[in-house]
Amino acid sequence: MDAADRQRLENDIRGRCEERDFDGAASVAVRGYGPEIFGLLITLHGGEHDASEVFSIFVERMWRGLEGFAWESSFRTWAYTVARNASRNYREDVRRRARFHPPLPNELSQIAEAARTATRSFLKTEKKTRIQRLRESLSPEEQLILSLRVDRELAWNDLAHVMHDGEDPLTPDDLKRESARLRKRFQAIRDKLMALGRREGILDPDD
Repeated sequence: MDAADRQRLENDIRGRCEERDFDGAASVAVRGYGPEIFGLLITLHGGEHDASEVFSIFVERMWRGLEGFAWESSFRTWAYTVARNASRNYREDVRRRARFHPPLPNELSQIAEAARTATRSFLKTEKKTRIQRLRESLSPEEQLILSLRVDRELAWNDLAHVMHDGEDPLTPDDLKRESARLRKRFQAIRDKLMALGRREGILDPDD
């Protein structure tokens, strides 16, 4: 999806929210962003089973949270924030796996499954490279930062919003500090991967 298509998708989601068509907005959002978010969750959880559980939690939270979304960031940035929190909560509380979730609207449930299917089809065509296996040795938070910055090309400010743990929104000064901190963290993650790559013989020692 290029920048123009993404902007049209953002406008469509926001327009439906402004018309209070939250079911429609959620359906458009899952159809547009669902595959890339499910792909991220597969990366973070090391397989489809847990990723599918977290994706269901993400879709439900996104759908229920749309009415209160204040549009202080792009919808895509907010969606990744919701997905990150769903992933973290799932890891922290294993009982969540057996928790009953109120059923989603039938259409939204079908679209969520279509997003999973599209992601599985895409991943089957990708060969796991040795670099990808090295990435799997990183911590979940390191994988998240690397994936959002490199694979999803999130801007530093957007990444700061996604990684923010507090309940209050970031002030401009907070955003500047957090963006700078994440740049340093990202460089440390890259250095760690480079060192692992040299140790495994994937990269030349002089690289």
